[in-house]
Amino acid sequence: MESHAPLIIDVAGLSLNADDRRRLAHPLTGGLILFARNWENRAQLTALCAEIKAVRADLLICVDHEGGRVQRFRSDGFTHLPPMRALGQQWLQDPLGATNTATGCGYVMGAELRSCGVDLSFTPVLDLDWGDSGVIGDRAFARDPRVVALLAKSLMHGLLQSGMANCGKHFPGHGFVKADSHTAIPVDSRRLKKILADDAAPYEWLNATLTGVMPAHVIYPKVDVRPAGFSEQWLTYILRGRLGFGGAIFSDDLSMQAARTIDGKAVSYVDAAMAALNAGCDLALLCNQSLDGGGKVVDAWLDGMAKAQRQGRWEALESSDMRRRALLPTQPGLPWDALMLHPAYMHAVGLLG
Repeated sequence: MESHAPLIIDVAGLSLNADDRRRLAHPLTGGLILFARNWENRAQLTALCAEIKAVRADLLICVDHEGGRVQRFRSDGFTHLPPMRALGQQWLQDPLGATNTATGCGYVMGAELRSCGVDLSFTPVLDLDWGDSGVIGDRAFARDPRVVALLAKSLMHGLLQSGMANCGKHFPGHGFVKADSHTAIPVDSRRLKKILADDAAPYEWLNATLTGVMPAHVIYPKVDVRPAGFSEQWLTYILRGRLGFGGAIFSDDLSMQAARTIDGKAVSYVDAAMAALNAGCDLALLCNQSLDGGGKVVDAWLDGMAKAQRQGRWEALESSDMRRRALLPTQPGLPWDALMLHPAYMHAVGLLG
């Protein structure tokens, strides 16, 4: 029987140790997220991804690699991708040219990552650039949701050409609030009608294109007292029911400050993951917990989730695992040297100027 594996973990170093392999082989582990600390050069990254797939071929290898200041791999030939705001600024002068650049950006991003064995980048950012959010800032394409949707769709077209799925974030929108959910609990007091007409609009317009979505660790009290990532109202009734999204929903990092408090109470990582999965997330993400104490926090999380599953406190759904597997590339990426000479790649790099 295939395992239904909703947990995304990380590893500490440049290669796998015995503990990493044991955790990746755990039946509840569905993948992992890479960080800059897991990068030395292309050969090392390619070897690390091959090590991971040797543990289990269906593990989903993810990374935050958006361009601009959020790009984990920046040397040894990786193209420096522009922040998404640069595409929004190009739109003001040349709208159709900007969509072309966005497609080139998506193709280069996806093709380079796939060449090294990475399956998925958590991109594009669909947050609106309201001008006040430091954590979003130039990661957003524009203020106008129509511009955001069209540039994101163009970027996702490039990702698709490269063989990579996508993940829009941070639903229903993180751009309006100033607070950083890594260190605080942002609150957006607007009404649902306003949010749906503005920040959440790209999710409905892109429901035929998005394969993944990551909700925001933001509370929208006019809709629900829980942050969106723990809210059945937001995830099941609004995102899936009202906006028609059918792909995979990832929780944002459960180690972030805004994920540690639910209904006004401090919660454990196990409780946070259960809340996310029970609200409608397909996958729960816990980052940067392999670094301290030999990864004891990750072991406790995996053990705690397995115990809670046996107790019937959450259920690993077959539909969720089908959505996870649908994000896996269907073809291997081109080897790097072959990619550098591939006409489509050369054309896409040219579009970036």
